[in-house]
Amino acid sequence: MKTLGVKLSMAVAALAVGLGATPALAEKVKFEFWYGLSGDLGERVQDACKKFNESQADYEIVCTSQNGYPETVQNAIAAYRAKKHPAIVQVFDGGTLDLMLSGAFVPAKKLMEDNGYKIDWANYFGGIANYYATSKGELYSFPFNSSTAMFYYNVDAFTKAGIEGAPQTWEDVEAAARKLKAAGYACPFGFSFDTWATVEQFSAIHNQPIATKNNGYDGLDTELVINKTKLVDHLTFFKKMTDEGLFVVKTKQLGMDVVPAFTSETCQMIQSSIADHGTVGKTIKPGTKWDVTMLPVWKGTERQNSLVGGASLWVLNNRPEAEYKGAAAFLNFIAQPDMVEWWSTVTGYIPVTKTGFDAMKANGFYDKPAYKGRDKAIASLTFTPTSANTRGIRLGGFPQIRKEISDAMEGIFFGKLTVQAGLDQAVERGNAILRRFEKTYAGRALN
Repeated sequence: MKTLGVKLSMAVAALAVGLGATPALAEKVKFEFWYGLSGDLGERVQDACKKFNESQADYEIVCTSQNGYPETVQNAIAAYRAKKHPAIVQVFDGGTLDLMLSGAFVPAKKLMEDNGYKIDWANYFGGIANYYATSKGELYSFPFNSSTAMFYYNVDAFTKAGIEGAPQTWEDVEAAARKLKAAGYACPFGFSFDTWATVEQFSAIHNQPIATKNNGYDGLDTELVINKTKLVDHLTFFKKMTDEGLFVVKTKQLGMDVVPAFTSETCQMIQSSIADHGTVGKTIKPGTKWDVTMLPVWKGTERQNSLVGGASLWVLNNRPEAEYKGAAAFLNFIAQPDMVEWWSTVTGYIPVTKTGFDAMKANGFYDKPAYKGRDKAIASLTFTPTSANTRGIRLGGFPQIRKEISDAMEGIFFGKLTVQAGLDQAVERGNAILRRFEKTYAGRALN
């Protein structure tokens, strides 16, 4: 039937030309996509949008960077209130609960079903899907740029210092740091006050809670507990190593963040996102041998899966139906195996589906020198089935809570607070944020 309609349209157009008329071209349906990535990664989003626009003639996606994850959420909320919001918005992991409770979205399953797309939702890696899913396992948004934290190390420096193999435990990291220092390296291990790797990922892989109520998944009346877990001992270790000059604080404010510190070979070990793998490969001195491995655990620990980072794509409600058809077409387009491999290749983000990962593995993607080690991120995310402590973190006002923890870390490592006092402060202030959030959404239940 569809073929007959196409032929009929062509015949009518031909008749119109024969009569001397100019056939009118159907106007493309335009819809907006706001995202938070900027710089090189932001340009890759633009490339994806361009590929979609060139792949078909019915829709035109207009993609605009908001230059930051928090800014994207804030701008989208303001635009929604003014009824000038985009059809699609990229929301980072920390903003998931805000969107869920807002009710301002079209659930992913409904969008695709309404527009005739059949999606195998079980195809998403559990460690990725569960972070963005309801307590019943239903995905409200589409996992997009997914990552997890990894441990980067300079193989050349390790060889010079007489270190064999990748550090698997924090005891290994300490031993490596001491050998690197003895070999003349001023910064064996660099770290910042970013909470994602040092606090959140550490807690997950060590099966430690961040908050009560299953890290917030079971209710808004959750409370932080990071001042009562193994994190206290872990940060105490970090402080000891920093005081000995074996670990070195590296932040933008101090002149150099952790990734540039690694690529300039200023620091020989760091923790960072697998999404930085491509940046490291492009910016480190050609010929330098380096590698990645899963984050270390303390000896005797039964390792658990790590947490997914990055963001997912939400479709906002109260847009014209034609835009939803375009949004569904775009989301289906970027989920195709060739686009999944392209996206992982140019960014360093990991494939979010099992079939995407299997296709890339079968194509020899992970055997290529430039992408070596990226599959370890999948191994980390899927190391165990997700549990209460490793499913994710669902806290109201999470971006603000992260800042309170980061501020506490700064106070700890600059000698203004003890580890316990710093974490107690972060918990007290973080819980105040949670109570305000709970009051804002009083009477609302988590799905």
